[in-house]
Amino acid sequence: MSIIFEANNCSLIDHSVYISKLYEKFVGEDAEYNYKLKSTIFCIKNVKKKNRKRKLDYDKIGTEAITLKNKYTLFKDKIPDNIKKKLYSQYNVGDTKIVRQFSQKLFEATDLNLLGINGGNNSNIPLKCRLFDNDFYLPGNSRFYCGDVKDICVKLDCNKYDIVIADPPWWNKYIRRLKSSNNKLSYTMMYNEDIGNLPIKNLLSSNCLVVIWCTNSPSCIKSVIDEIFPKWGVEYLTTWYWLKVCIDLTPICEFSSGCMKQPYERLIIGKVGNIGQVPEEKIIVSVPSALHSHKPPIIELLQAYLSTKNACVLELFARYLLPNTTSIGFEPLKWQHSSLFELEETVNIKPLEIV
Repeated sequence: MSIIFEANNCSLIDHSVYISKLYEKFVGEDAEYNYKLKSTIFCIKNVKKKNRKRKLDYDKIGTEAITLKNKYTLFKDKIPDNIKKKLYSQYNVGDTKIVRQFSQKLFEATDLNLLGINGGNNSNIPLKCRLFDNDFYLPGNSRFYCGDVKDICVKLDCNKYDIVIADPPWWNKYIRRLKSSNNKLSYTMMYNEDIGNLPIKNLLSSNCLVVIWCTNSPSCIKSVIDEIFPKWGVEYLTTWYWLKVCIDLTPICEFSSGCMKQPYERLIIGKVGNIGQVPEEKIIVSVPSALHSHKPPIIELLQAYLSTKNACVLELFARYLLPNTTSIGFEPLKWQHSSLFELEETVNIKPLEIV
């Protein structure tokens, strides 16, 4: 379970702990191991900047931001002290500069061309695969396709999925700046119209939840609700929010207004057919990964609103794998690279057989 505390339509989740549980009892040649994501990845601290600009007046913060800020303040007060202390101590492993350098090093080290590579793990236990002299860890019951999402969707045409999650490469200035300074730290962006034209409609089961990670750009939000969802045959339900916090549970930046940076992203949720009552404007709280596009796991939160016990999941533009999920995109194995993991514990040393 990734959820560590819930109250008032808010859920605090631990991305790292969830992933670590997927790699327990990893079978090696002579032992079983527990692997976990390196703690440095989640060492996100609240750093006070020098010459910081005057804080925004309360009445200048947008209505949406004010609502989320108030909800989170009430939620944070209810989080037990033992959870707060554990979260802080678990990820307080370095300073901001070290985390930034570590993140960039991992990003560049995992910049591999795996186009055309398909595969998966049909077993219930995690496995290791080796591709081009690199090791990747695969969770149980997972599949991946490396390539253009549009082309792969056509290949998957006969498959049906109960949950579809998309993290599109929205066109934005920030990624353009990254692309101009360091091509390894960027990705190919897509226009809203191209995202809407993806052949998704035939992949949706008769009762399906569709979730799109979206920026706070008004044009992107409008495009998802008014254009992309209708093209996919999806009915808009509600919007959830992912609030990103530091290890001391303070938001990673101030709440603001207009087009200024916010400490949250949104998940726009739609449906096909009959779905349970999905709560409106739910807030998901977590310490974000320092790795770009390493979104927190949300399948567990969505599963509750489906009648199917083990939902069949499709993730578009994926960068890591999850159980019962088909992950597609140019880099679905990026955050499966062995360099992200560290040995937590040797579980069971097997006795040597004497022949």
